[in-house]
Amino acid sequence: MKKILPNSLTLLNLLCGCIAVIFVFNDNFIIASFFVFLGIFFDFFDGFAARKLNAQSELGLQLDSLADMVTSGLVPGMVMYKLLELVSESASVLNYANDWDANMKFYGFKLALLPLLGLAITLASAYRLAKFNIDEDQQTYFKGLPTPANTLLIISLPLILEFQNNDVLNAFILNKWFLITLTILSCYLLNSNIKLFALKFKNYAFKNNITRYIFIILCVVLLIVLRFAAIPIIILLYITMSVLGNLTTKHI
Repeated sequence: MKKILPNSLTLLNLLCGCIAVIFVFNDNFIIASFFVFLGIFFDFFDGFAARKLNAQSELGLQLDSLADMVTSGLVPGMVMYKLLELVSESASVLNYANDWDANMKFYGFKLALLPLLGLAITLASAYRLAKFNIDEDQQTYFKGLPTPANTLLIISLPLILEFQNNDVLNAFILNKWFLITLTILSCYLLNSNIKLFALKFKNYAFKNNITRYIFIILCVVLLIVLRFAAIPIIILLYITMSVLGNLTTKHI
């Protein structure tokens, strides 16, 4: 019975991801983002509940990755697809033949090639999640950027466009080469060998969790000051603090 709560939270994560997909598909990034945030919230607390109830199981591990594949794999890939679709050139569009349209009832259907690159994030997320499931070392740290963190990075882009209303930021985000570069970088970070600290507290002593507490405080300050524009900076800060921590540990 005690396994019901963690698995239920995981399924709520999956449900939020499914709903987010629907809203992304309909170009409603605001509500989609809400369900992504909610899904990541459930994703954090299903593991927390499993540890507190001593209810970790192989089923829970697999279910968690399947849920993450939607919320933190498919959704960011679709968001990037939509952004690249917005900036893609009309010359990159292929039109299906009229006969195909007539037979399959795909009237006026068009396929833009460049936006498909965004789905590389989904593929890279699937590969990362599969590696995580068979890697027994990633208990106290992550190897490569976790899929929820990568999702926050990608989903922040339409939120910045919507709420920051800054011409410089808008022009930067809606630059085709920026989106292509970010997609490639995202895929690399997901499957890199960079060791990143996990926000898992074995105890709450400041001395034992100084890096985590400093990171959380800086995140709060950045979010208050910069709002959604703080999210990419927070991801960069997360990677930087992890790398510096790794270097410090090696020299001790």
